[in-house]
Amino acid sequence: MNTRMTQAQQRALRSQLGNVTLKLLYKASVHGYAAAAFHQRCDNQGPTLSVGYNDSSFVFGGYTSISFNQSGAWGNDAEAFLFTFNRGKVLKYQVTNPAYAVLMHGSHGPYFGDNLGFCVNGQAVVYNSPSQDYYNFNAAEMHGNDLRLVECEVYKIGDILAESKLLEKPWRNMDWTPENRRKVLFDIETYKPTISSLSQIRVLLIGPVGAGKSSLFNSIKSVFKGHVTNQAMTGSSASSLTTQFRTYDIKAGKEGKPLPIIVCDTMGLEETTGEGLSVDDISSILIGHMKDRYQFNSAVPLQPEAQDYKKSPGLQDRIHCVAYVIAANKISIMPSKLEDKLTAIRSKINLIGIPQLVLLTKVDEACPAVAEDLTNVYHSLYIKTKLQEASQRLGIPLSCVVPVKNYTHHIEVDQSCDILLLSAVNQMLRFADDYTKA
Repeated sequence: MNTRMTQAQQRALRSQLGNVTLKLLYKASVHGYAAAAFHQRCDNQGPTLSVGYNDSSFVFGGYTSISFNQSGAWGNDAEAFLFTFNRGKVLKYQVTNPAYAVLMHGSHGPYFGDNLGFCVNGQAVVYNSPSQDYYNFNAAEMHGNDLRLVECEVYKIGDILAESKLLEKPWRNMDWTPENRRKVLFDIETYKPTISSLSQIRVLLIGPVGAGKSSLFNSIKSVFKGHVTNQAMTGSSASSLTTQFRTYDIKAGKEGKPLPIIVCDTMGLEETTGEGLSVDDISSILIGHMKDRYQFNSAVPLQPEAQDYKKSPGLQDRIHCVAYVIAANKISIMPSKLEDKLTAIRSKINLIGIPQLVLLTKVDEACPAVAEDLTNVYHSLYIKTKLQEASQRLGIPLSCVVPVKNYTHHIEVDQSCDILLLSAVNQMLRFADDYTKA
């Protein structure tokens, strides 16, 4: 079967999905618009991309990371989105109610929320109930209000393209030996801030829900404990599990002294206005006004008269380095509204002059070669492209973007994982030094 999408359109969509392959499963002009024909070819296929073409030359559709089926139930998918093309670029409309992302029904084809469906009861396309805000989009922008479908295609999301191949020479040097692990561990444990009045530097973690901020703290603590720990609350949720501002000390070993670094965890960022970490709270955190265990309120930022407001913070209360925690396997599908929030946050941080870096998590989930062997991370061309994309989208120099892998399913620490985490902590200390010297 020949695809109707142009090569340029395919490239644009693949870039949104992590540079994956697209395999055409179903084509309505070949298999018919009957829902049974769609389900026969598309059920239980994993992540898919559904694409419609109408009489007005619009190309639009939806993505879901879960398999289609005929259960009659709604499919919960926080990664689902609708899309259209505008001058060759992909416009995305992220799901706003993940519990109703996709309807799995035997008499329907691809059906997203209660907003967009293909092959519904034998019809080519149907647009329903715009008042149901499972997805927020403008119908005229998406498909020109033209529901006369001339084609529908469904693609299976395949493996990462060949550019994820391993390079013979690493594009960034890293010493993976046990000796280097011990050396960096010692350097961090014996580090002293450049200002004698400052005993510990404070690093603020900022990132979208699910990127792995709290897991990153747990992982760093695990390195120094020598076993996997789980102090900060982690898990899978459509909204942030972290609801308080937390400041965490890390000790060397079981009975060791506190390390010269305090990790500050925040509520996860969400694209919807009034949800997740408020951009208006950032300045209070950076300057040191926010006390530990402050309960975030997405609608109302911290006020000077509040009990948790520290009126006269000192240098030891300020943030000395900011680390954005971003998932490598999600950077390409970051919603534009979430990117706008990160831009607004970065502007506030720039005004104060605090150094910033990006920690790219889940590199093993983004590249199979890295999942097989973590030491491949700097040989992976694909991971390099993800670091470059993170640099461009967040406006952070490439030299300030480092890959890490959190301890998520592990029960014991791993040398390669430790080395990446220690390298990230070392960068935080170096950046904080630059700030406190200034």
